[in-house]
Amino acid sequence: MYLKKVNGPRAVTLPDGSIMTRADLPDPETRRWVASRKASVVRAIEHKLISREEALDLYELSEEELDAWHVAVERHGERALKATTIQRYRQP
Repeated sequence: MYLKKVNGPRAVTLPDGSIMTRADLPDPETRRWVASRKASVVRAIEHKLISREEALDLYELSEEELDAWHVAVERHGERALKATTIQRYRQP
């Protein structure tokens, strides 16, 4: 079996005891961002599985978009990433 060389860890243990690996991240070709995919990217960055810069490059995200995801999770939890509930948590 061949393991691709990557910078950083291949897996991290989350606070709930579950293990998150690079295989758990969304496909780099993702164009439809559902809440669970957004949450997995935010979780990976928070737990140092991937760097913020790597996520921006890999998923072709803007800094503002990634910051908005992070703030939403920080303030209201992962459910705030759902497109149908964004307006409820958006600040005026």
